[in-house]
Amino acid sequence: MKQPKPVDTLTLAQARREHARLEAEISAHDRRYYTEDAPTVSDAEYDALRLRYGAIEAVFPELSTPGSLTKKVGAAPSEKFAKVRHKVPMLSLGNVFSDEDVAEFAARVRRFLGLAPEAKLAITAEPKIDGLSCSLRFEHGELVQAATRGDGFEGEDVTANVRTIGEIPAKLRGEPPGVLEVRGEVYMTHGDFAAMNARQIEAGKPVFANPRNAAAGSLRQLDPSVTAGRPLHFFAYAWGEASSLPAETQMGMVAAFKSFGLPVNPLMTLCHSAQELLEQYNRIEAMRASLGYDIDGVVYKVDSLALQERLGFVSRSPRWAIAHKFPAEQATTVLRDIEIQVGRTGALTPVARLDPVTVGGVVVSNATLHNEDEIARKDIRIGDTVRIQRAGDVIPQVLGPVLEKRPQGAKPYVFPDHCPVCGSAAIREIDEKTGVADVVRRCTGGLICSAQAVERLKHFASRNALDIEGLGDKQIEQFYHDGLIKTPADIFTLEARDKASLKKLKDREGYGETSTRNLFRAIEARREPPLNRFIYALGIRHVGETNARRLARHFGSFAALRETGRAAAEGSEARAEINNIGGFGEIVAEAIADFFAEPHNEQALDALLEHVTPQPMEAIVSESPVAGKTVVFTGALEHMTRDEAKAQAERLGAKVAASVSKKTDLVVAGPGAGSKLAKAAEFGVETISEEDWLKLTGRR
Repeated sequence: MKQPKPVDTLTLAQARREHARLEAEISAHDRRYYTEDAPTVSDAEYDALRLRYGAIEAVFPELSTPGSLTKKVGAAPSEKFAKVRHKVPMLSLGNVFSDEDVAEFAARVRRFLGLAPEAKLAITAEPKIDGLSCSLRFEHGELVQAATRGDGFEGEDVTANVRTIGEIPAKLRGEPPGVLEVRGEVYMTHGDFAAMNARQIEAGKPVFANPRNAAAGSLRQLDPSVTAGRPLHFFAYAWGEASSLPAETQMGMVAAFKSFGLPVNPLMTLCHSAQELLEQYNRIEAMRASLGYDIDGVVYKVDSLALQERLGFVSRSPRWAIAHKFPAEQATTVLRDIEIQVGRTGALTPVARLDPVTVGGVVVSNATLHNEDEIARKDIRIGDTVRIQRAGDVIPQVLGPVLEKRPQGAKPYVFPDHCPVCGSAAIREIDEKTGVADVVRRCTGGLICSAQAVERLKHFASRNALDIEGLGDKQIEQFYHDGLIKTPADIFTLEARDKASLKKLKDREGYGETSTRNLFRAIEARREPPLNRFIYALGIRHVGETNARRLARHFGSFAALRETGRAAAEGSEARAEINNIGGFGEIVAEAIADFFAEPHNEQALDALLEHVTPQPMEAIVSESPVAGKTVVFTGALEHMTRDEAKAQAERLGAKVAASVSKKTDLVVAGPGAGSKLAKAAEFGVETISEEDWLKLTGRR
């Protein structure tokens, strides 16, 4: 099969097209996994997409934005549990897959910190447990709260359930800090999993697919007595909020956890080179089958907490840690059909329907085929025996056909040029600058295409958007086709219209007084959503959760964003303002301008805002002297790298811009500052030295 071109051989136009294609694919997979609980690719394929996406941004930095889809974390918490706001976000880890990737991770850490090649750098290595992330809050040694990760910022309160796990102490030993938020993984051993499934079979109940699903389902039971009957375990390996730290290193912190009576993994070790990290990875991989619990890789962390602090985080993950994943598992099966699904942006996505096959203990029958170019590149035909691979607990990717098993008469797949839902032409948009067709074929039906309208409504109500409990995909489809909900505003008038109607919702099949009351209550609770969730719910192209959060931080109110978006014609000051938000770039700015320039969108917003009042996001690090200020760094920095300076500013709540404008609050200028310094003088923007910046932020 034809392999993708190396990133460093792509032209800018080619990179831009592939970057856009990957962004669309990753967004779709995020929605299916986090919002619909119906993933269509394996962990391995998803990781590969993100890896390629990040590689393109590294070679073509003009395509890199703070809203990169690789920065997204987790899923929204369920309404079934009380919500817990994490004082320190629970972020996920970036992934690497090869020996070269590991060496690059160590080298990247050195570059960020400005360390010489010969300088010592200790890094820990530990098994990556395949379970459910959980945070335990102890106050004065007493367990007072436990929460799932959720979307990284807000999780579910599972305190009562966690108290039933025997390995987690109700009170810590020794003298722990007054406040200590311990983080780790809840998991189930292979032996306990097999015994539990045997009991399920004996009781005539469904069995669990794998230990991770069993652990996650057990921890998230509404009845703690059910959790108490499930054999759950816990490994502690990280922390969030802490009134003080009992150690100065990662190894020291884990040793402290052990002394407090918390279970820790005995395979954690300290390494001093990439070669030692790889040796430990190979040792753990060789032990994998005999550990008695599932792992899917090895995690590396910079040992020094002082260096971790300097390295900080990107939106999705820490710079000081990485997960080295194990290879994916593979199998073969028969491709019976290719089904075309239409998304909210009109994108036609091909989905493979497979003969069910067991891969890694899970039966799978579907996989995404991405787009018509991928089908042609891999030469996949209906009737083929195909190779698939799986890692983790999601549906696999189609690697390609087993040509020697291809049935006679199998014909190349012809991708439809009309929408299978509304019959409108489906085209590949032409890039005006390059004249090249987009890799994604889209339905041109727009507002007349019911599939797009339904998908937009599903997105609006989804967990990571407005998160309206009880208004899931099936309900949206049913209400849309019955004429009850056609626009987002209709959601918020549903109860009033129901009261005035002779045919009540409670009398419909599948509904009753309780379910109807709960739905109306859930809708009512979303009339004042956080601004970032509201922006994300609108489904503006290229505005995912991270970009929505950045827009909310920058503008503070939806009215301010809307005013700027309306005025953001090409070449305008408003367009430049959006373009300059943390390096958004022209693609995002154009998408926002296009959204507010569409009369139908304006009409829908007017109707929606009669019922919904978006609320500003919570301030971050509000006590910081630079919180909320827009900062530009220019010239050479002598005490820290440019990346470190930007990361520090963002941790303190500042907005880092790429260029100076009238809205810039502060310019930090080092030796060699040029045009940006002159621009600051022209606009009267305060300019300080790096030394003054360090004093201002408490680093001196």
